[in-house]
Formats: sequence, C-alpha cells, structure tokens
Amino acid sequence: MPAARKMRKPDIKMVILGDMNVGKTSLLHRYTERSFKDTLSTVGGAFFLKQWGPYNISIWDTAGNSREQFHGLGSMYCRGAAAIILTYDVTNWQSLLQLEERFLSLTDSANSDCLFAVVGNKADLTDSYAQVVTPEDVGPEESGISAAPSCPTPPHTPTIHKQVHREDAMALYNRIILYKTLDEGTSPLAEKMCFETSAKTGYNVDSLFETLFELVLPSIIQKQARVKSPTVCLEDYEEEGRKKKPDCCT
Repeated sequence: MPAARKMRKPDIKMVILGDMNVGKTSLLHRYTERSFKDTLSTVGGAFFLKQWGPYNISIWDTAGNSREQFHGLGSMYCRGAAAIILTYDVTNWQSLLQLEERFLSLTDSANSDCLFAVVGNKADLTDSYAQVVTPEDVGPEESGISAAPSCPTPPHTPTIHKQVHREDAMALYNRIILYKTLDEGTSPLAEKMCFETSAKTGYNVDSLFETLFELVLPSIIQKQARVKSPTVCLEDYEEEGRKKKPDCCT
C-alpha cells in the first residue's frame, strides 16, 4: 500500500512586492533554483514553498502590473503575511517611489507585527562588487559559469548610473515603521533590513532570505504553539469522504 500523501501546511507567509521589471521573480528563482533566468512578468501571483530547517515557508511572488485588476490582488496576497519584501531597481528612482505610493498601502492586510525588508535589485549593473558569481550561488543550470570568489575586481566596470542609493532605501524603511505605527525600539534597524542584491549573480540574495527567516522564527514558534496539527493527510480525508457519501451516490 502506498504511503499516505501528506501536504505540509505553511508555518509562515512571506510576500514580494514591487513594480514591474524590478526582478522579483528572478530574485525568488535565484534563491530557490540557484540560477538566473529572464522571466516574463508575473500575472496575478505565484506561490512557492521553501523548507527551512523543520519549517515550511510560503513565499508569494506578486504582479507589479499597474493595471487595477492585478494591483488589487496585492492586498489579498498580503493578508496574514509575517514578512514583506519591498523590491525596487537600483537604476530606476521611480521604482522606489512606487513602493511608497502604490504598494505600501497593500500591506495593511498583513500581520500587525509584519517585518519589512527594502531591497534594491540589479546591483550588478551599477556596482562591481555585485558582479562576482560565487560557487555557492551557482546551481546545475549555471555549472558552466566560472566563479571567481578570490578575484576582487570583475572583468568590466559598470557603466549604468545608480539612481537609488542604500541611504534612500533606509529612509523609506524608517518611514514605513512610522506608517505602520511599529515600535521603533523593537523593530529591526534599517541597516539590517535594507539590502542591495543581484538576482543575476546571486549577490546578497541568500543573506536577504536567511535574515528574514531568522527574524520570523519567533512568529513560527508562537503559531505552532497555538496550532498543534501542521499536517493534512489527504488519504484520510478521501477515505472519510467515501464513508460519508450517501448510498444513492455510489
């Protein structure tokens, strides 16, 4: 008899928000698949599961489309979120402004103690240190790419102007804390929650997700203390449904 199929309920929920073409899907693909892939714009939202130690974390990748029917879904995806990643493009100042003007209000449906990270992607286009691909960032799909962790200077110098600096992101983070009326004394400092990343090279991507996972750990423990049954056995439900089915339907 085959083993029972069990679907593990997510212990915690995270959401990635940001404008179109800032690289939200590429960031998630880099972290989960260890590779970079140019992707089409996400329509609606996509759901990913990440096993982190004994915990199951769901990560929602949302559309950055400005069309109202897609944008309105963001609030639904943020409902019950324990952490939200607000993503912008370091070469596009407007993408940072959009986080505050369009996306921040969507987070009102998140948990009251929700954590926020402000992430500037595409750092490899503006900063030479973000261009180096390290071995741990290379998955099977990119096994042919030469990694040079010992080489401090990549082979070419960035030519694209950096429009958003980390200080700008930190200022936004501090405004988010005020907007959400979170306790500044207990909330993580901006220095810890503002990242510059490159989905293309993997720069800082692991650090982003692992930092958030560690910070949401207390929420996971509290939730598990309230809910004792984190697993659903699908075969048990199917068997119970067959038993309850009336004779006229057999």
